[in-house]
Amino acid sequence: MIITTGGKARSTLMRRAKHLGETLGIKYVERRDRSIETLMDIKEQGVIVVRKERILYYDPDVKEPVFFHPNSAIFRIKRLIRGEEDPFIRNARLVKGMSLLDCTLGWASDSIVAKYVVGSQGMVVGIEGSPTLAMLTRLGLNVYEHEMREIVSATRSIEVCEGNHYEILKELDSDSFDVVYFDPMFEEKIVEADGIKPLKHYALYEPITEVLMEEAKRVAKQRVVLKDHWKSPRFTQFGFDVEIRKTSKFHYGVIEV
Repeated sequence: MIITTGGKARSTLMRRAKHLGETLGIKYVERRDRSIETLMDIKEQGVIVVRKERILYYDPDVKEPVFFHPNSAIFRIKRLIRGEEDPFIRNARLVKGMSLLDCTLGWASDSIVAKYVVGSQGMVVGIEGSPTLAMLTRLGLNVYEHEMREIVSATRSIEVCEGNHYEILKELDSDSFDVVYFDPMFEEKIVEADGIKPLKHYALYEPITEVLMEEAKRVAKQRVVLKDHWKSPRFTQFGFDVEIRKTSKFHYGVIEV
C-alpha cells in the first residue's frame, strides 16, 4: 500500500503523512489533486489517506473506505463516569492498576474502556491477527481526538501487537496479565453496528481451541473472560461460568484461575 494526504493538504499534514510512512515502512506519494481511484489505478495498491481528523484506508477490493472507530467505547466510559456499570468491566472485575491482554483487539472498543478503568498504573495490550486491522487500529488510537482528556489518554496508552494470539500467548510468562480476554467473531449472525461491519472484510475467523485456552489460563493471573453469542457452545465446552443477560444477544463467561 501507499500513503498520501487529503485533497487540499497543508504542509503540516504532508509532513505528518511522510512521517507515518517512514514509521510504517510505506511509501509516501503526493496527492497532486489526483483522486484516490486514480492513485489506486496508477499504483495498483491500497491507499492510506491521512486527514486532520482521521486516517482512512482505501482498498481496491472494497467499495467503501475503512477507518478506525471506537464504537461503543465513548458512551460506555461516560456511563462509568456517571456511576453506572459496564458488563465487560463487571465480568473482568477490572480496577485501577490491573493488566489486561485483549487477544482479539479489532477496533479496541473494550480495550479503551479497560484502559480508562485501570488508569495510568494499569496496562492494556491488544493482539490483532489481521495486519491491516492492526495497522489501522494502531494509527487510529494514536490520532483519535475527543474533548475528554481521559478518553484520549486511554486511546494513546494501549499497546497493539500484530500476530497470532496463540503464538504470542506461548511466548509470555505465566501470570503475565491479570485478565486474558477473548471476543471472537460470533458464529451466529447478529445485526452489527456500522462501526463493526467494515471489519468483516479483514477479520480473521480463528477458532478457540483447547490448547489456546490452556495457554490463556496459564498467562492469566486472575481470570479468562469470553464474550460470545448467547447460543455459543464455547461457554460449556471450556467450562466458563456465564452471566446470563436476558436482553442481550451476547453473554460473558469467566474462568477463575
